[in-house]
Amino acid sequence: MKKLILTGIILSLVACQTNKGEQKSDDTANDTIAMNPIQQKVDEFAEFTLTTDVSVLSEKEKQMLPLLIEAAQIMDKLFWKEAYGSKDSLMAELGPAQKAFAEINYGPWERLNDDKPFVEGVGPKPEGAQFYPEDMTKEEFEAWDNPDKANAYSFVRRDENGELYLQPYHEAFKEEVSRAAELLRQAAELAEEEGLKKYLTLRADALENDEYLESDMAWMDMKNNSIDVVIGPIENYEDKLYNYRNAHEAYVLIKDKSWSERLEKYASFLPELQKGLPVDAPYKKEMPGTSSQLNAYDVIYYAGDCNAGSKTIAINLPNDERVQLEKGSRRLQLKNAMQAKFDKILEPISEVLVAEEQRKHITFDAFFANTMFHEVAHGLGIKNTINGSGTVREALKEKGSALEEGKADILGLYMVTKLHEMGEIEGELMDYYVTFMAGIFRSVRFGAASAHGQANMVRFNYFQEMDAFSFDEATGQYAVNFENFQQAMNSLSEKILTLQGDGDYDGVTRLFEDMGHVSPELQNALDRVSEAGIPRDIVFEQGTDVLGL
Repeated sequence: MKKLILTGIILSLVACQTNKGEQKSDDTANDTIAMNPIQQKVDEFAEFTLTTDVSVLSEKEKQMLPLLIEAAQIMDKLFWKEAYGSKDSLMAELGPAQKAFAEINYGPWERLNDDKPFVEGVGPKPEGAQFYPEDMTKEEFEAWDNPDKANAYSFVRRDENGELYLQPYHEAFKEEVSRAAELLRQAAELAEEEGLKKYLTLRADALENDEYLESDMAWMDMKNNSIDVVIGPIENYEDKLYNYRNAHEAYVLIKDKSWSERLEKYASFLPELQKGLPVDAPYKKEMPGTSSQLNAYDVIYYAGDCNAGSKTIAINLPNDERVQLEKGSRRLQLKNAMQAKFDKILEPISEVLVAEEQRKHITFDAFFANTMFHEVAHGLGIKNTINGSGTVREALKEKGSALEEGKADILGLYMVTKLHEMGEIEGELMDYYVTFMAGIFRSVRFGAASAHGQANMVRFNYFQEMDAFSFDEATGQYAVNFENFQQAMNSLSEKILTLQGDGDYDGVTRLFEDMGHVSPELQNALDRVSEAGIPRDIVFEQGTDVLGL
């Protein structure tokens, strides 16, 4: 006690003797921190803790979670290697703010600002990330006579003679995937639900041989599991050269069974909605599988690709067209992360940019539905071109991801409209439309380097041309024009579905050149959102400690 008192007296004396110059020095230091542009960028990401009620799990299920989280952390390390290279060598050169920002971006390029470098001396981000040799040209790749060169689970490398060759992921990452597979098998031994046990076992095998079809099929067959894990090389967004290569990621999830029961009925409407798409018959001739599932989850761990830059709030998988045509797909709504984005981002944006009389239409239920049906809508339309150009993904190459995200957005809104007309969803239709418009402002902030961001730029400009919303210069706010909004929805749906069915690479290129940009008016709106201090996205506090495990 005496020591504490003495320390307090000394501190008081020092404080009394501090002159104004010294006080100013302290203030200057604080101002310097506040003015650090990289720290300001870090602060644009609102923190959110990923938790759930683990008391609903059995003891064995609780024991599974640390194993699955450790496997997810391995996927995180692999994504770093795919996106940048050596994380340790980069971090050794950075200060605290740059380190924090590099963690968010998985490298020295700002994902929500067109991949611009934020570390001095770092050049542009390679379009092919680390999947291809940096000196490889498109001409060289396209002239390369290798029938498996588009393999999603391989790197393109050069041998000692400078010739291109393929290196499968399971060879490049042998040590890491062996450990991840071991963890999945340990979790499978604890699994009490047979579907989950089978999936984890097959997924472990897939990590070690890069053959994912069987485990994808098993994942589709799971019905009664409380725990879920999405893990492996899954999405192709990181490969901006061709969209051929998949990158590693993982989610660890706990099913919200009560919410999931509410969603089950919607998958049965897919065939009917496919038939009614506003496009000519050849562009909707494929029928989606009827095993599609809609479920709600609390996500408790993100790793790798899904955690980079903007955070995923809903999942539609598998991507394999063979699985989708035979069994459909599963749509996972990440309810807790979705609520965080609604509360911290979407509602505050509406206060700035949505006309006051329409703000009552901004609701979480509408945001949840729009997001959910976006994922469902990935299963609508067509997977194979109608003119023999192969799959839509193959025909549209690196343009395919952004157009597919645009399709899912607009067909999700089409689904909401049709289901509302059928009396299958509640609330005013304007709730969904106004919330959808506000969502454009949220997602367009992801920038042109994001498939979702670019898709929203196209949609904003297309809707503006069709007077789907009005802009009040006096208030700087937007309002939905109901009838025009529906017409724009149908028109853009037809355009995107036709481009996909035709495999029209040049047409997609023109669409994004004409409309995939931020107009001065839109930029002014986005600047006002930033000036209001509204977060750009979220970052997570997550892991076994957070869960109390």
